[in-house]
Amino acid sequence: MTRSLRPSTKVLPGDVRARHRSMVLQHLFHSGPGSRADLARSTGLTRVTVSDLVGELLAEGLVAELGQEAEEGKVGKRGTLVGLRTDAFQIVAVDLRDDELLHGALVDLAGAVVEQRTARFTQPQGEVALADLTTFCRELLAAATCPVLGVGVASPGIVDADGRVLEAPNREWYDLPLAATLTAALGVPVHVGNDADAAALGEWTYGGALGGSLLVLTVGQGVGAGIVVDGALVQGHGHAAGELGHVTAVDERDAPDGPVGPPRPCACGRTGCLETVLALPALRRRVAGLDPEAADAALASVGRRLGIVLAPVVSALNLAEVVLSGPPELLGGPLRDTALAVIRERTMPVTSRGLQLRVTTLGEAAPLSGAAVLVLSGQLGVS
Repeated sequence: MTRSLRPSTKVLPGDVRARHRSMVLQHLFHSGPGSRADLARSTGLTRVTVSDLVGELLAEGLVAELGQEAEEGKVGKRGTLVGLRTDAFQIVAVDLRDDELLHGALVDLAGAVVEQRTARFTQPQGEVALADLTTFCRELLAAATCPVLGVGVASPGIVDADGRVLEAPNREWYDLPLAATLTAALGVPVHVGNDADAAALGEWTYGGALGGSLLVLTVGQGVGAGIVVDGALVQGHGHAAGELGHVTAVDERDAPDGPVGPPRPCACGRTGCLETVLALPALRRRVAGLDPEAADAALASVGRRLGIVLAPVVSALNLAEVVLSGPPELLGGPLRDTALAVIRERTMPVTSRGLQLRVTTLGEAAPLSGAAVLVLSGQLGVS
């Protein structure tokens, strides 16, 4: 069955051809090769329209004719199968979650990693970080072995629909037109999205998401969430949906010597945010030097705070699953188990019954997969 994210805006008359093209590519991407007649039936488009679009895609090298379809169950003349050329183009995908390293990959159109690289930031903030990112992208582009469809960047912070980073405190980027700046510097289309939104896209497209509603919580230098509800990516007013890392999880009413300690200052300027206890630097400090039993108890205490923050979100949206994206040795086990138990304690059974809370099957590559989907969606209308 074809899966796709529903567009968040209405399709204008001038976009109809692009929408039809997207429908054909979407079918080939998710369902595999098909004849022109199959494509017409599955998309609801006329055979003339499909034939015209397939001709265009053949000329661009995005699809190829694969020979005649099998005879079984077919009446009349056999059609010619058309398939997506997933290895004919590559995508540069970059993940900026890490506080020290840039993570990047060359990915084919099916999501398979062709080559993966890392580089160390000279300085992870400001103009120097932007220069490091530009150099890293150039190196990945130079390593491509076939035409590059575009560059996708999963960035921390609040990112608008044009790829402008409105606010990324950990990077010290404010009102930065990142997509436009990189497009001008690199000479290829660049698509930028919030790293948690990108992780949600990657999970939706490649990670085996269960249903039409999920939340992907990314845990790295910061904490964020990407949310898909009824097949649509939720962006919210001001493009800030999913900023759960900056919900207060510890405040002055908590015992200062309690399991998670007193509220700590956050990069956003507030204190006690979820990020201050759940981000990787905080988790690693919390378990450093502890024996396994004490480490499990420390992680469970963080899981309780996470469950408290997630419970109203699960209740409000009736999510099918919550996916944790980050190191499984920290996020799985006691942290995950405690968070799920707390969610169930704090919500009506009808809203949390059947809820799955799991660590991503995509591993550390989840934001990279999502960065690739940013390009697939932006250039081809495929997700």
